[in-house]
Amino acid sequence: MKRRRSREYALQILFQIELTGSEPSDELLSEFWEGINEDSNVKEFTRNIVKKTIDNLDEIDRTIKKAARHWSIDRMAAIDRNILRAATYELLYRSDDIPSSVAINEAIEIAKKYSTEDSAPFINGILDNIANSLSKPSGSKEKYH
Repeated sequence: MKRRRSREYALQILFQIELTGSEPSDELLSEFWEGINEDSNVKEFTRNIVKKTIDNLDEIDRTIKKAARHWSIDRMAAIDRNILRAATYELLYRSDDIPSSVAINEAIEIAKKYSTEDSAPFINGILDNIANSLSKPSGSKEKYH
């Protein structure tokens, strides 16, 4: 449950960064945590998701664009786009400690909580495409990154 809270916080921060054009600075993160009494492990996992997602945003967005057949990333709802970004970060860069099924399931549950009823299947389909492309042996199918 702690990691779920971290993912939800990361979504809120990523959404804020996108909408305001802010930088993911330590100051922004400190301001976010004001008035929130949270475990240091939750804060650190949140920080990691936010920083690493932003640091790798170009590759993450390219991966999502390729997996979201017939969908422009710019036309996706901002909340869905940021759920996808955080989950794609986990699929691409955290596969050693976070199974793809966990990253996908967490994204779906967060979508159910924060977005529309159509968002969960939409997010599931894109993340499944990404996970499947990453699990294919090289040469059998183009990978999405």
